[in-house]
Amino acid sequence: MREATFIKRNKDKWTRFENVLVSDLAISPMELGDLYIEITDHLSYAQTFYPNSNTHQYLNQLASKAHQKIYKTKKESKGRFINFYKYEFPAMFYQYLPQLGVSFLIFLIFSLIGAYSAATDGTFVRSIMGDAYVNMTLENIEKGDPMAVYKEMNKVDMFLGITINNIRVALLAFSAGILLGVGTFFIMMRNAIMLGSFQYFFFDHGLLWESARTIWIHGTIEIAVIIVAGCAGIVLGNSILFPGTYTRLASFQRGAKAGLKILISTIPFFIIAGFLEGFITRITHFPDIFNVTIILASLAIIILYYIIYPIRIHQQKNL
Repeated sequence: MREATFIKRNKDKWTRFENVLVSDLAISPMELGDLYIEITDHLSYAQTFYPNSNTHQYLNQLASKAHQKIYKTKKESKGRFINFYKYEFPAMFYQYLPQLGVSFLIFLIFSLIGAYSAATDGTFVRSIMGDAYVNMTLENIEKGDPMAVYKEMNKVDMFLGITINNIRVALLAFSAGILLGVGTFFIMMRNAIMLGSFQYFFFDHGLLWESARTIWIHGTIEIAVIIVAGCAGIVLGNSILFPGTYTRLASFQRGAKAGLKILISTIPFFIIAGFLEGFITRITHFPDIFNVTIILASLAIIILYYIIYPIRIHQQKNL
């Protein structure tokens, strides 16, 4: 890459970073560390391809100033946990909204494929869900209580079991991104096909609304944050495939760090989804308005936190 092109591509980042250092703006140690890694990576690149140039000297000065500021930074406050969810994560997540869109499309497409497969192949649902589960559900339908599966376990045991399992799936979706994103794609595909075929199964038995009004009480948040976890896996995979101006190792480190932050953001939502499934979903006699209110409120919270809020934070930062 020509030096002029390198400067043009990264000048805005360097200027922003210099303003942070010169004006002594309040900035979290983690964000400062991210900026420092980026600058030192550019410094390494300049040192290799443009040694003794003005660009190399300028980046060296920036890196030195950043190093001093990092080691002078005070310890983080006790509000670090709140700050992460309220400011740090939404501000960071804005740049990954395209990956979130890709994750959503993957899940949507394979959900439709799952439903279509179940509609055209009578044995497909059994191959996906297992004979035992399908037979149990058919028995519950005959007894007049198709959602009885949610009433069988102890409330607390179900809450804990579902929450831990969902977090495990999310962790797997993220970590599988290291396989160049293919692993994440497979996990998303599998879960989406399962959901699509599962919903068609109830539609085929004339119970689409009965199942939807019950399952999506917890499923709205549960499925949404699995999609977010898929986004984390895509971020990790992209960091290996498309390092940009970074070395592949530096890009991987940044992608892993960003993906882990995205994964951590889902934990409170998985806990909420587990609570809803363990304590609320089992109460199938609630009026429709109650169920629909929970479903719509859950959807609104997800859209607000993962889409609208990051956009607003970004807009405020660029005023």
